[in-house]
Amino acid sequence: MSKKQVVTILILVLLCAAILIFPLMTIRDSEFGGADGQAEEVIAQIDPDYTPWAENILEPPGGETESLLFCLQTALGAIVIGFGFGYLVARKKYRAEEAV
Repeated sequence: MSKKQVVTILILVLLCAAILIFPLMTIRDSEFGGADGQAEEVIAQIDPDYTPWAENILEPPGGETESLLFCLQTALGAIVIGFGFGYLVARKKYRAEEAV
């Protein structure tokens, strides 16, 4: 790995850390709730008599299960993205070897 690549990786890692830490440090006493809960509150303010026209097919038994499913979804997404980047890097490497 060249020095230029190492510097690029370090800059990207620091940028990711800044994106993570900045909101947590600047926004005090806040709750990071989901968008679905916020949408439900806004709808209740606009039309208190509103009744949903569809229900969940599968209702998770608790908040922990919902968090688990979200984490699994995140992990699967990370695997797919990681595989894609790995494929692109390997393809570039093997094309460079074939050219030699």
